[in-house]
Amino acid sequence: MKRRLQLLPVTIFIVLFFLLNWYTLNGLQVIATQSYVPTIFWSVISLSVFALIYAIQGIQSRGMGMFFKIATHAFLMLFVSELIFAINLLLEDIYRLIAGLFHLVLDGKFLIPIRNPFLINFGVGLFLVSILLFLYGIIKGKYAYRVIKHTLYFKDLPEAFDGFTITQISDVHAGSFANPTAVQKGIDLINRQESDVFVFTGDLVNNKAEEIKPWIGHFSQIKAKYGQFSVLGNHDYGDYVKWENDLIKRGNLQQLKKYHSDLGFRLLLDEHVELTKNGQKIILAGIENWGLGFGERGDLQKALTGTTAEEFKILLSHDPSHWEAQVKDNPSKIHLTLAGHTHGMQFGIEAFGIKWSPVKLRYKHWAGIKKENERVLNVNRGFGFIGFSGRIGIWPEITVIELKKG
Repeated sequence: MKRRLQLLPVTIFIVLFFLLNWYTLNGLQVIATQSYVPTIFWSVISLSVFALIYAIQGIQSRGMGMFFKIATHAFLMLFVSELIFAINLLLEDIYRLIAGLFHLVLDGKFLIPIRNPFLINFGVGLFLVSILLFLYGIIKGKYAYRVIKHTLYFKDLPEAFDGFTITQISDVHAGSFANPTAVQKGIDLINRQESDVFVFTGDLVNNKAEEIKPWIGHFSQIKAKYGQFSVLGNHDYGDYVKWENDLIKRGNLQQLKKYHSDLGFRLLLDEHVELTKNGQKIILAGIENWGLGFGERGDLQKALTGTTAEEFKILLSHDPSHWEAQVKDNPSKIHLTLAGHTHGMQFGIEAFGIKWSPVKLRYKHWAGIKKENERVLNVNRGFGFIGFSGRIGIWPEITVIELKKG
């Protein structure tokens, strides 16, 4: 019974995938009437599916090497681009159906207009544009670093910290990097901000501590006047790979903590530090990962022990769901929380006043600034990438925040 339940989602996907391809081919044959078109179409689809199955079955023996990346990304490109074409086709078919119903009401005959070749060609254009966007995201987009600046005003900010700047990055996922030159450009961009303090909000690696080792020389270049601080993210604990035993898994985490030190990052584990300037101070706290569905390890109260409710506080917390659950209404006012985790799903649109990503279905607030109850949350879109080796519309982010009194 359990195996049947596990197979059900796979079966449903296979059926829907077949229907998607049948529908797509049905539309294409309006403009491509040659008899060989279905053979070529189904051959390409079959090749992509078999390559995907072979890649997934070989994870245990071959790992997620180059073939796995090519097979999975080719399938994803094809699937999403087909889906966009099919949506365009569906909108036309809905119009045709409505037109047919009007004919039925007015003339007593149910006459559906034929498909418009121009609209089919438009759909093919969307398909090709989608493929090109995917290719750009894979080749260039994942390293297209953006600096996003915010000026935040707080009435109770200590005078000495008026104009204090923070540079934040999140979600490095070092195991996904393959271009040292591109990564170095991101590091140089961070240092050019010359912020007072630098913070990293978790997910240094995908799974294993060793992933950051080739990149220590890069990230250890990051320097700020008041120091560099960091926290752990859900991927840093090694929960998503199989270990020989718990001892090895714990050893991996300890090694990762050491690498934070090698990078020059002060790792905050349910604790806080005081940043002092001209005899005044603010609190910088950091907790272990706390996220709904991703491990609720962090202890906020422990991190705030020794602070007062009124002191100006900044919190580093990897997962923005923590802000919703424990921070925004906490009796001890936490003025600013810096998070990451969502990556903006590495796919979406932020242009022409539109801000959308599929990750919106999972997180109420998935990128940028949110204000509530005189408290502010910033969700960084991530510096790196994981899963999909690219970014489309949601570019890698370096956040610069200026604190202002007012």
